[in-house]
Amino acid sequence: MNVQTANATIDLAAIKARQRTAWSSGDYARIGTTLQIVGETLCEAVDLRSGHYVLDVAAGNGTATLAAARRFADVVSTDYVGSLLDLGRERAKADRLPVTFQEADAENLPFPEASFDVVLSTFGVMFTPNQEKAASELIRVCRPGGKIGLANWTPEGFIGRLFKTIGKYIPPAPGVKSPALWGTKTHLDALFGAKATVTAERRHFAFRYKSPEHWVELFRGYYGPVLKAFAAIDPPARTALEADLYALLGEFNIAKDGTLVAPSEYLEVVITTR
Repeated sequence: MNVQTANATIDLAAIKARQRTAWSSGDYARIGTTLQIVGETLCEAVDLRSGHYVLDVAAGNGTATLAAARRFADVVSTDYVGSLLDLGRERAKADRLPVTFQEADAENLPFPEASFDVVLSTFGVMFTPNQEKAASELIRVCRPGGKIGLANWTPEGFIGRLFKTIGKYIPPAPGVKSPALWGTKTHLDALFGAKATVTAERRHFAFRYKSPEHWVELFRGYYGPVLKAFAAIDPPARTALEADLYALLGEFNIAKDGTLVAPSEYLEVVITTR
């Protein structure tokens, strides 16, 4: 069965609707703002210049958007969750950064071919259900010789393991590929290699919280996928999931003073289009 036929047998629209509901729930900005350093380092990795026309795809509340705007690029920030764009708009206004915000689906970007010098996505496009379509859209809107910069959680890292843990209680939709595949060079070569050159570096983002309990409180209350997982299972399963989360935090926490410092591996990717 080829990819197109396989996708036709999966209700991608329903999956996307559930994802939109998950990312709209809680308050992702409480988590997203802590990731700002990733956007800054990604802009350095793609050697972003002033005057570049930049698209941030699945931008959330603006991690890469703001980093690019601080470098005097001309930035269009997109996401399919309008409430997240509103939060990015608030951040840009507070920092007095000129940014264009536009609601858009990463699998169907409303821009002509070769529109942008640089296309960015930090922990965003990796969650699209139709990975091949999303990758082809990133390539399509980036000019030849332009760059696509991605930050993607790896399967082995802390967040990759978090999603595996959630998957024990809320199994992923049948036939949908794991988002963590975007955190592997082999998969990225398969998605982009025919039309671009892919380079990747393994990096770490450290989740720094007051304590493991503080992390669980915030992620359970504000991070859509965790919030929705707890809401969807019965009380005994919630107790088991919470125990699994504390075990995972115990495995990754390198702090010895009662606080939480959990390094999470991600792949910093630079794709140069042909």
